[in-house]
Amino acid sequence: MNPLKRFEPTAYALLRIAAGFLFVCHGLQKLLGVLGGHRVALASMPGAASIIETVGGLLVAIGLFTSPAAFICSGEMAFAYFMVHQPRGTFPIQNAGEPAVLFCFIFLFIATRGGGFLSVGK
Repeated sequence: MNPLKRFEPTAYALLRIAAGFLFVCHGLQKLLGVLGGHRVALASMPGAASIIETVGGLLVAIGLFTSPAAFICSGEMAFAYFMVHQPRGTFPIQNAGEPAVLFCFIFLFIATRGGGFLSVGK
């Protein structure tokens, strides 16, 4: 038996909250031009991405409508990877796509698990 198993609900909540928070930060970079980013036009693909990242990341972080929000965030990251990163090289390490791939699969996992411990919407 894994002695750390008893911490699984808390560890999952921390993963969900951290991933959501970091995604919000990515969205705010584009939406408001803060945190070292620059604003993009809302009526553009990066503008749509900024809204998905900000709203979706917030919903995932607080655990409200977690599964659908995480699924949309996962899809946005898959789309971003194939539109932006993959044309620059075959492997994520070559095309700077590691964050997009990690976010995609973390959000896919969260979509399958739901909010869990410390979520607003049980």
